[in-house]
Amino acid sequence: MKRRHFFEVLFQVIIHIIVFIFYSFNRRQTSIQEYQVVFFTSYMVAAAFINYFLLPCFLYQKKYLRFAVYVILTIALVMATEELLLEQIFFPDTRGSNFPGIFFTLVGSLPPIVILTGIKFAWDAILKQHEVEELESAVKESELQFLKSQINPHFLFNNLNNIYSYALESSKKTPQLILELSSFLRYTLYECQKETIIISREVEQLSNYIELNKLQIEERSCVNFNHNLSYPQQRIAPLLFLVFIENAFKHSSLSQTNNIEIDIDLTNTEEGRIIFTCENNFLQQDTSSTVQTGIGLQNVRKRLELLYPNNYELKVKKDDDRYIVQLKITGE
Repeated sequence: MKRRHFFEVLFQVIIHIIVFIFYSFNRRQTSIQEYQVVFFTSYMVAAAFINYFLLPCFLYQKKYLRFAVYVILTIALVMATEELLLEQIFFPDTRGSNFPGIFFTLVGSLPPIVILTGIKFAWDAILKQHEVEELESAVKESELQFLKSQINPHFLFNNLNNIYSYALESSKKTPQLILELSSFLRYTLYECQKETIIISREVEQLSNYIELNKLQIEERSCVNFNHNLSYPQQRIAPLLFLVFIENAFKHSSLSQTNNIEIDIDLTNTEEGRIIFTCENNFLQQDTSSTVQTGIGLQNVRKRLELLYPNNYELKVKKDDDRYIVQLKITGE
């Protein structure tokens, strides 16, 4: 804040010097005259009064009529001071001996005041725009963190239930399930707090997650995860694909006990284009319409809109006995 005020003061000083040079410029004079300094000082005082009192107290508070009245009174006071005092001191026998008219006086005094006030108004507008952008960025970051925080509880709720059922049966797979879950949670806790990660790391954790779910549905499934990364170092927002894979496992396993088919494909190009596809089969009696309306999917849509506005295409459709999700992203 202090640095901002310092730069504003420095900027105003430079602007005042430049305006004064233009105001006092006269080809017939080789030096700056005393009366020019005094007259310009009165304009500076008037501009400062408008800039640092009338603008924040009235204009920025949307008290437009009072602002206009006080500005007019301020300019009238400057004109009166100039005609009744300053010209009587510096030009008693010429300009001070008669009143040339309001328009003539305005032509001399108004431009410096308008320029100094206009520059201050522009400075405030730029600062306000910067503050708005900072606020929008903070709101966006807060919303992203909120949406991301909803992923872990959603993920835990489904998988802890499954591990609990295995534990009740004293299954030998319980330790392995816990280990896989612990590995994935470590990833979400330490690495997914970053804004972006490399896509190869995301693929690695998706593979772990898929293996975790394959253990739960055992021999009932045929799960394929194909990934072909032409640009493995590309950075991407974490956990974008998790919800689709989670939904595929959940709704396929809920609707049928055997012949579960899930096909997942993830590719990217050197140009940064990412294509993710996830297909799963289901039985018609399943209530899988929630695939398109669940909380997880809503969160992904919001994150995509915040992170990749106008740079993504998400299609979720039902085709006979299959759900198909396709996400295309234009990378950074």
